Amino acid sequence: MGISLLPPLPPSTVYRLPSSDLPSTIHYQMAKRGSSRRWMREHREDDFVKKAERLGYRSRAVFKLQELDRKEHLLRPGMVVVDLGAAPGSWSQYAAQRVGPQGSIIALDMLPMDSLPGVRVIQGDFREDETLQALNQALGGRGVSLVMSDMAPNISGIGVVDQTRAMYLAELALDLARGILVPGGGVLVKVFQGEGFDAFVAEVRQSFTQVRTRKPKASRSRSREVYVLGRGYSV
Repeated sequence: MGISLLPPLPPSTVYRLPSSDLPSTIHYQMAKRGSSRRWMREHREDDFVKKAERLGYRSRAVFKLQELDRKEHLLRPGMVVVDLGAAPGSWSQYAAQRVGPQGSIIALDMLPMDSLPGVRVIQGDFREDETLQALNQALGGRGVSLVMSDMAPNISGIGVVDQTRAMYLAELALDLARGILVPGGGVLVKVFQGEGFDAFVAEVRQSFTQVRTRKPKASRSRSREVYVLGRGYSV
């Protein structure tokens, strides 16, 4: 099964502030550090974080997938699943338990990821031909039942830039899914509500007979993240 090479990310935008704005820039950096400290404190106290540690999962994100799976019946024994942006691996970890030894989980990420039972890990950028070839080899001619993506961009703090990058990652995940899914397969993609969200959902509807938007309880209430689920892939 061939997978077409996807387009590269657009070049990063460089923002330069005039010298008169430097004080506000310093205040912004101080506020950012304060926000990071608050996030770390909330993270340590988070019930989902504690539960993930107790159950041996790699991150709290597992409970987002677990809830979606229980409500939507996403994962079944014997399925072939591709997990995009998989590191540190909690989604792949959970999915491998659900598809069982007859199934297959292929995890892709640019970041290194420790091995997991029942998971084939590919480190690389899936927009690059070498990574796509490795994915093709791992699939061994099998079609994919589900493509799932919990990818998010590195946050710059500039809203319009972060939203554009997030929606671009969602588009990449959708493009890859269209190239490897079997008819009737599904895609689960994290997106952020804002500019481009409605257009993305409309695009998913062009290829899938059922499209739903879900926000799991494990998603932080202040986050704009939601998950778009497309089912019934139609080539």
